[in-house]
Amino acid sequence: MYRFLLTPRWWGINVFVLLAIPFCIFMGSWQLGRFEDRVEAHDAAQAQADRQAAPSRSQAKARPLDSLLPVDQETSGERASAKGRYGKQLLVPDRELDDKSGYYVLTLLHTDSGKDLPVVRGWLPGNASAAKAPSAPSGEVTVTGVLQASESPGSNGVSSAGGLPNGQLGAISAASLVNVVRGDVYDAWVTLEKGDSGMKAVPAAAPANTGLDLKAFQNLGYTGEWFVFAGFVVFMWFRLFRREREFARDAALGLLPEEPAGATEAAGTAATAEPAGTAAATEAAGTAATTEAAQTEAAGAGTAEPAAEAPRGA
Repeated sequence: MYRFLLTPRWWGINVFVLLAIPFCIFMGSWQLGRFEDRVEAHDAAQAQADRQAAPSRSQAKARPLDSLLPVDQETSGERASAKGRYGKQLLVPDRELDDKSGYYVLTLLHTDSGKDLPVVRGWLPGNASAAKAPSAPSGEVTVTGVLQASESPGSNGVSSAGGLPNGQLGAISAASLVNVVRGDVYDAWVTLEKGDSGMKAVPAAAPANTGLDLKAFQNLGYTGEWFVFAGFVVFMWFRLFRREREFARDAALGLLPEEPAGATEAAGTAATAEPAGTAAATEAAGTAATTEAAQTEAAGAGTAEPAAEAPRGA
């Protein structure tokens, strides 16, 4: 009854099932691991934010900027210090703080290393206005603030709109500043712990890819999909197996449905009609040949009779 499992068709089905199920389980486990990694990163970032918010954080000694680069999940949010002179000032519009819309005042600090460091000196409410933004201090200054990674347009509330007026910036990043300043720019920025010139200080943001964002829940959804695929493969194999087994059992018991009688009779009638038609055609051809021979014989007899009467006349 189960000999059908040895057919080439079922060999192909079995090989496919044996390969598909482990693959689906592996992909589901991998997506689940990605989700768990994001959860752990979120918990670690939250713990780091709590430590930074503690009173002891402000007492921690700021470290030199170059010792904290490049910015990663470990160094993002650490206190950094740099020396230099303030230069070009820019505005970053459409930034919210305390549920109010406003803009950042960003000034480039030309450091002793020759690179420019973007420094967010504070936040002001309303529409971006260069006239309202206070000027940066002159002379050499020492800046102490919280180190942040470069922003990506379209993430964490960062505007991706272009066509901003001259002197405004959409995202705080080296890629956005490369066409604004002539020299090299640090791939990082610093927000002052205390707002400069009466402005509100901009709080530090959590490092990228450390929150339970849409990508994390996409990984969780993909996990469920892969496990559902594995279950569907097993379900379809048992369904095909059951149908094939029932077919083999019915064939062994002679319970397979026969062809309809009408179709068999019609086929037999068509097969019988064909020889009959052939015989009729043959008979008609023979009759025509007999008639033609009789006519030829009669014509020959008519010709011979005048030839025989000719001597009597003479």
